[in-house]
Amino acid sequence: MNLSEMPIQVPPIPEDNITDLLEQRVEATPDRILFAVPDGGGWRDITATQFRAQVIALAKGFAAAGVQPGDRIAFMCKTSYEWTLVDFALHYAGAIMVPVYETSSALQLHWILEDSGARGLLTETAAHAEHFNEIRSDVPHTELLWRMDEDAIASLSLAGASVDDEEIERRRNLAVGSDIATLIYTSGSTGRPKGCVLTHSNFVDLSRNAGAALYQVVQQEGSSTLLFVTLAHVFARFISVLCVHGGVRVGHQPDTSQLLPSLGSFKPTFLLAVPRVFEKVYNSAEQNTEADGKGKIFRTAAAVAVRHSEALDAGKVPFMLGLQFKLYDKLVYAKLRQRLGGRVQFAVSGSAPLSHYLGHFYRSLGVKILEGYGLTETTAPVTVNLPDHFKIGTVGPPLPGHTVRVAADGEIEVKGIDVFKEYWNNPEATAAAFTDDGFFRTGDLGSLDSEGYLTITGRKKEIIVTAGGKNVSPAALEDPIRSNTIISQVVAVGDQKPFIAALVTLDMEMLPTWLKNNGEDPKMSREVAAKNPKVLAEVQVAIDRGNRFVSRAESIRKFVILPTDFIEANGHLTPKMSIKRDNILRDFSREIGELYGDNPQTENVDMQRK
Repeated sequence: MNLSEMPIQVPPIPEDNITDLLEQRVEATPDRILFAVPDGGGWRDITATQFRAQVIALAKGFAAAGVQPGDRIAFMCKTSYEWTLVDFALHYAGAIMVPVYETSSALQLHWILEDSGARGLLTETAAHAEHFNEIRSDVPHTELLWRMDEDAIASLSLAGASVDDEEIERRRNLAVGSDIATLIYTSGSTGRPKGCVLTHSNFVDLSRNAGAALYQVVQQEGSSTLLFVTLAHVFARFISVLCVHGGVRVGHQPDTSQLLPSLGSFKPTFLLAVPRVFEKVYNSAEQNTEADGKGKIFRTAAAVAVRHSEALDAGKVPFMLGLQFKLYDKLVYAKLRQRLGGRVQFAVSGSAPLSHYLGHFYRSLGVKILEGYGLTETTAPVTVNLPDHFKIGTVGPPLPGHTVRVAADGEIEVKGIDVFKEYWNNPEATAAAFTDDGFFRTGDLGSLDSEGYLTITGRKKEIIVTAGGKNVSPAALEDPIRSNTIISQVVAVGDQKPFIAALVTLDMEMLPTWLKNNGEDPKMSREVAAKNPKVLAEVQVAIDRGNRFVSRAESIRKFVILPTDFIEANGHLTPKMSIKRDNILRDFSREIGELYGDNPQTENVDMQRK
């Protein structure tokens, strides 16, 4: 059994809770800018002292409204400054937040309110409030209701004026490290969401130790980030707490269509993103240069960037390659850096693997993408690549205070300061999640190298076993294919079938530009595009590229382009945009059947397109 362990750097203080991170930040740097909010065409800064004052005012409002210490309060809101304000205010009031994805349906909201026993609910929009009204009679215990679209935060803060400071100080000190800080429900990609009990120590100890390990990212004067990943997900939620601890200036932009303009005005030093964001920035740049007749220059520059990064890993950059790199740095790379705001040095990436090509490309661009690994049950990161020693293609070594091991069957097991306490009201699932010696079974497959760096190879429950007995990890196939400009999603299929096939959906945001650049009608519908010869050929190119990473027995032999996309609303994606494989296999069983036909061909079938 392979094992990698990183000793804790910052010893735990059992009495500390999340509010102590803000108290200590205000005491250390009262005038440090912690947040910036949109203000006309620019940003208005909020200092640590100002943020704390707003937090306490809102905490008083919750107390005046009847919120008691230990109450679970659900919150449904997009990524915004108000999200973190409410989060800390509930901690100061002694309450426990239960985040709900802003895209959740009434049925999903019902389950979370019912299972958590939430006493209150704060919603952002009229649509959110309507979701609650549909289920209101089924959750009578959810009696405290507020609506941000009716100015709830200002009203609560005003109504709390009668609550004295001593009461809030008493409440904020009630919780110790081992007490529950939040109840976060899993995304439900493998069944009904389970409530993960995360403690104050999970966040506090992880923030302090991750901050020490990533000091170049989050502990430097002037560090800043623009959050656009949903704060209802543990990844962004942890980063928001880490930024308070580290004194990082944080802005928010929930509308990804406005991401590039916001990056240009906010000018962050690091980003938090999933690989799809980096793929889209690259693909958009490629298609825009193609439209300007400079596509060949861009692709040559990109290839030089990748070779330059690979040469750095090898220890020596050849003279001519260095000259090419300097030329393209002025002509191409500098412009892309400006699109990201001009100051981005690091990006923390998670949720899915980033291709080696893009990892090397962005590194030569001047942006080190630090891939990491974690789950809701681990308060987000367990491992992450380090700024001064990162390996493209891995998710890094364990963070301080963690032990990672790979079991005999390849499953990754972890133990450490950020591992959750239990599943809410589910002792059976909790018991099944841990080994006899206390390691959490992640359900993911991986390997450790000689330096203790982890590589993710697949999901244990998603392994495809072909009729020939070949075990295939779909992620190894899907991830490189998904990076293609016109592809939105790809799902490999073939369990108990003679060969591997794939369901493909088109990226309708990128497709029109690609069609125009390839002499086709940019207004072509999804249905027509799914049968277009040039589109089919481009998808085949992506399939062929993905097949290079696997053996012939594991390669995709046939595919079909679906006249739809996988989205959260139809139950095919989780809120963090991970595919719900079981749902997709069920809903597209007819299309899968047609790929194989009544008399499935053998594994020696020639490569074909559907």
